Amino acid sequence: MSLPLMPQVKPARPEFSSGPCPKRPGWNFEDIAKRAYLGRSHRAAGPKSQIKSVIDRMAAILNVPDGYRVGIVPASDTGAVEMALWSLLGARPVDVLVWESFGAGWATDIQKQLKLDDVNVLKAEYGHLPDLNAVRPDADIVFTWNGTTSGARVPSGDWISDKRKGLTICDATSAAFAQELPWEKLDVTTFSWQKAMGGEGAHGVIILSPRAVERLESFTPDRPLPKIFRLTKAGKLIEGIFSGATINTPSMLAIADADDSLAWMEQIGGLNETRRRADANFAALQDWVDGSDWVENLVPVATERSNTSVCLKFTDPVISAMDDAAQNAFVKAMVKLLDAEAAAYDIGGYRDAPAGLRIWCGATVDVADITALTPWLDWAFEVAKTKLKEA
Repeated sequence: MSLPLMPQVKPARPEFSSGPCPKRPGWNFEDIAKRAYLGRSHRAAGPKSQIKSVIDRMAAILNVPDGYRVGIVPASDTGAVEMALWSLLGARPVDVLVWESFGAGWATDIQKQLKLDDVNVLKAEYGHLPDLNAVRPDADIVFTWNGTTSGARVPSGDWISDKRKGLTICDATSAAFAQELPWEKLDVTTFSWQKAMGGEGAHGVIILSPRAVERLESFTPDRPLPKIFRLTKAGKLIEGIFSGATINTPSMLAIADADDSLAWMEQIGGLNETRRRADANFAALQDWVDGSDWVENLVPVATERSNTSVCLKFTDPVISAMDDAAQNAFVKAMVKLLDAEAAAYDIGGYRDAPAGLRIWCGATVDVADITALTPWLDWAFEVAKTKLKEA
């Protein structure tokens, strides 16, 4: 069996997972340990001040408007979205946009757990967007800005009416710090640190517009709310959540890690630079894709392609003709080869998505590592295909 020659240069950091995502360049645990208030109460002055600093600096880097509230909540982005769904929905009809697995999960919860009556699910297949013009201006809208598992994102917020009566609830977990978020269009925005910040998991972030706060203080859902979902008390917003008094005990190690990531973002130039880095990483990968004869972007419309969670599908006639199980087995073979050579980790497509690869291109990735990665992708494909022929 004659195998292709192995590339000579490896990515300096082979972590390309789409969550948890790569740490910032130069990250080391000693820096985090120095920042962390370990063994301390999160209610004490120093730890609480650090939590508040993380909140304030996230808001500043993201250019969150005055009057919006930013809070740290339990259970990652999932917890933040569920908190919004359970606390806010039911006052109006609901439109849910589904084009990947997380949007599908929100639709399931809204229909089968909350059991709301007037729910319209606008659905598209992986790699495509539903008809954004079909959303109702009088409905609450639930959607992911960037589909982490499909690689498709909304190109802008122009489809959201300025005269809308409902709220927009936006899962922006792989868009924050990498894509432009039009705050005037967004009423609830959520994300987690382990995506574009390269932070640790377990905590989510929720950002509320004044319209969302007004809904919270004027609408009481007809259902019990667990403590970790409660944003109000006696009909008023619990302001402490947005000033460093978290609902439950946070990991001060995760707080310190977020603090470190924000310090790096500030040092390199803030949002403009984090977005530029993500765009440059995506451009380097897409340039290679455009010249490849065995793979293409899962998203056919260029303006709808993610610059963070880039999803690729096979176009090679032999591989693309296989059934789903065989293609998934081929992906696993490629991933195993790359993992064994420490050339790329965790780049298999999401389990519910079409068979293919998924490569994180967010700001914590260096473009030199994307450039070094692509010859390894060609190598792994050719080795896996050669072994398949010989089997």
